[in-house]
Amino acid sequence: MSTIRPSREEDLTAITAIYAHHVLHGTGTFETTPPTEAEMAARRQDVLGKSLPYLVVEDEGQVLGFAYCQWFKPRPAYRYSAEDSIYMHPDARGRGLGRQLLAQLVAHAEDAGLRKLIAVIGDSGNAGSIGVHRALGFSDVGTVRACGWKFGRWLDIVMMERSLGEADGTPPAQAA
Repeated sequence: MSTIRPSREEDLTAITAIYAHHVLHGTGTFETTPPTEAEMAARRQDVLGKSLPYLVVEDEGQVLGFAYCQWFKPRPAYRYSAEDSIYMHPDARGRGLGRQLLAQLVAHAEDAGLRKLIAVIGDSGNAGSIGVHRALGFSDVGTVRACGWKFGRWLDIVMMERSLGEADGTPPAQAA
């Protein structure tokens, strides 16, 4: 049985390995060199330092995926809009774990006071990521054509969004 929970420091080796696989073999990220475990730890700490969720899904003690959200842009005005990221172990595909993980991330993001989640999906051919985001209520915003170069070809990004809570209907609790 799988469990979705907040990430812990001891998950970093598995998180780093999952992400490295996607960097080296996938188009869901446009990074081309896998970050070190120390870099992944620093990225995780940055997310948690902003009181944003960073989750893992595990099955029988093995981390099979991770998801987090980070401010869409690094300026404080974006603190209510975040970009989601989700990466699954290749052996976990097709089991519905990604959808469960993303659903929990959406719930945690709303609990954290976010009003908008934005998906920036690498590769317009990434049907799995596009499909799971659509299934969870994300709508298409647009496609940026040929903005990344990886594996000897140009790649698009697909932009999707989902409003959370009261969205833009009211000011945030700590509006400044």
